[in-house]
Amino acid sequence: MQLAYFHVAADVPQGAEPDAAVVIDVLRATTTIAWALNNGAEAVETFADLDQLRQSAAQWPESSRLMLGERGGQRIEGFDLGNSPVAVVPEQVAGKRLFMSTTNGTRSLQRVRGVQRLFTLALPNRRAVADHLLMDPPEQLWIVGSGWEGAYSLEDSLAAGALADLLLDAAADEACVVNDELTAALALWQQWKHDPEACLRQASHGQRLIGLGDHDADFRCCAELDRLSVVPVQVKPGVLCAS
Repeated sequence: MQLAYFHVAADVPQGAEPDAAVVIDVLRATTTIAWALNNGAEAVETFADLDQLRQSAAQWPESSRLMLGERGGQRIEGFDLGNSPVAVVPEQVAGKRLFMSTTNGTRSLQRVRGVQRLFTLALPNRRAVADHLLMDPPEQLWIVGSGWEGAYSLEDSLAAGALADLLLDAAADEACVVNDELTAALALWQQWKHDPEACLRQASHGQRLIGLGDHDADFRCCAELDRLSVVPVQVKPGVLCAS
């Protein structure tokens, strides 16, 4: 197995596609996606462009849709919800299609939406995604972080290392090729694996959220390792459903 981690969407090679890809945005898009699907959302449809989101959402009955989104960590005006995993409770999302756009995560999803097997990962569904991948191991796996406005993020690298730790452990004696970025992410995971929430809070994006108000519940939710069994999988470009 060949494993490569790319810090942000812009680092992903042009003109090449792996067998599978996993997109990460720990704070908070992929955590919110995992919890929304776990709590009964029919699907999460992701957009980088807000106008396209609004046009697509308008084609659905208001009673069966929600618009989720943030820019700069704050809810977009006129949207039903922001980008908080603790807000996507069953009473809000069950049976509904969620139309979602965020500052970073949905851009990474758009960059690799052509990959045949595409998943999203957060710390709460790390083991579920790893187990799903190991049922049919890809020859080449790309792990794509979201960063913050094109820059490296500590928390996405932490989750990349957490996923790779399980995959490499399961591979045992099989030959695996890992790029330097993922080797560094594995080392980061070893440093913080006993207190991932502390890592999330220390990260620059974590500090940014702290500056926006009380996000303690979000931090706890985003750092809760292996809590969920849901695997968000792309069923058509931009549309994620629970597997």
